[in-house]
Amino acid sequence: MAKSGLVLYSALALLCSCFVFTQCAPEKAPVTQLPGFNGSFPSKHYSGYVTIGPHHRRHLFYYFVTSERDPSKDPVVLWLNGGPGCSSFDGFVYEHGPFNFEAAKKQKSLPRLHLNPYSWSKVSNIIYLDSPAGVGLSYSKNSSDYQTGDIKTALDSHTFLLKWFKLYPEFLPNPFFIAGESYAGIYVPTLAVEVANGIDAGVKPILNLKGYIVGNGVADEKFDGNALVPFVHGMGLISNDLFEEVNRECKGNYYNSSSSTCDSKLTKVYQVIVGLNIYDILEPCYHGPSTRKVAASNDRLPVSFRQLGETERPLPVRKRMFGRAWPLRAPVRDGPVPTWPQLLNSVSVPCTNDEVATAWLNDKAVRKAIHAEEQSVAGAWELCTDRISYNHDAGSMIKYHRNLTSRGYRALIFSGDHDMCVPYTGSEAWTRSLGYKIVDEWRSWISNEQVAGYIQGYENNLTFLTIKGAGHTVPEYKPREALDFFSRFLRGKRI
Repeated sequence: MAKSGLVLYSALALLCSCFVFTQCAPEKAPVTQLPGFNGSFPSKHYSGYVTIGPHHRRHLFYYFVTSERDPSKDPVVLWLNGGPGCSSFDGFVYEHGPFNFEAAKKQKSLPRLHLNPYSWSKVSNIIYLDSPAGVGLSYSKNSSDYQTGDIKTALDSHTFLLKWFKLYPEFLPNPFFIAGESYAGIYVPTLAVEVANGIDAGVKPILNLKGYIVGNGVADEKFDGNALVPFVHGMGLISNDLFEEVNRECKGNYYNSSSSTCDSKLTKVYQVIVGLNIYDILEPCYHGPSTRKVAASNDRLPVSFRQLGETERPLPVRKRMFGRAWPLRAPVRDGPVPTWPQLLNSVSVPCTNDEVATAWLNDKAVRKAIHAEEQSVAGAWELCTDRISYNHDAGSMIKYHRNLTSRGYRALIFSGDHDMCVPYTGSEAWTRSLGYKIVDEWRSWISNEQVAGYIQGYENNLTFLTIKGAGHTVPEYKPREALDFFSRFLRGKRI
């Protein structure tokens, strides 16, 4: 073979190798086994750190699961949990990751892992990113990096993506989506705008962004702040008389009224709903192991109550109020946003139960298997950290959503309809406020031959969707239905 032909052949061989199922991945990135799991992975897994910032001192941790269907063609989805300050392993362990986690039967034993039939990796390649630095397994060599906010987080996450796709160039042609829930209602649109602006500016590598997904996400001070009262009234949690009193005194402004009479009526509302689990009003709120055991063994309780939280997964839905979103009755405003541990001032939290993820991700063997630094370097894994100081500096998300949808990016805004932390009433109202023409009038959508929720479609590829009976973390409560709408949306199919 001529020298020129040999060079061309070698170049083509190198190019082709990158498309044979992530042969271009970093050498130390493959995850080949996980403590607690026996068997073969249904697809390839990779994990590690991407360093960003001055002197490469910020180390952002990712766990990447390739699609079980067709990784070379299926979309790449970046998943972000909220907080701010909460790890995206929340989604990996408890929601839509490749495994279902079963709590250990003995103390100091690791959870057992089973394959998740409703993993989102059934239909997509998915990146779980701990962001910003200081959250989950991500860390910095300089503690000043833990002073952060919306804008800096979006910039850092964009830098992460650019570097990540250079490490995995075979996925650049795939459709790319950004998804998240809760405070990621801020993370997702701010990052999506950064990515879109980078594409327009020709920043390399050019990402194939197609759209974004937000679940039970905060968006706007006014709409989020005014969502609670209509929600609790519609759910039958307050009387019609009290609702009319609040309306009369507050005149539809429930979150920043200067009227003492309005405040007194709102206090009555809060007193009525104080005992509910804000993340799912159908779920009991246990206050400790002893209470949990009493409730489980109390035969006088209705079967429907005792079965609340049961799913098709070995680990029941967590009955807790911790670590998921900006707290009840406190819409996100400009300025410092306390993380959950800071907000609680180290007070014990009722309904807290993150033992499974905490035990697993702080185990030395697990950290070694997923290429995470030891605790002495990256710190202990916590679902939600108080290590960062976070500033909400991006304002309302409505302008971001309008920016993205008007540029042709597809948007799915979904809500578990029994979440009281970020009620669907706020998300429905702000999506309607964009003023887009309705192209798919309010109707039910079907999963497993049952009504799974309701949907309304707008022009400019904006869709609002509810999931019947789901709480704040929809895939945790309704895994089958979540995979259904996720899969259909990614494929551009009618939900």
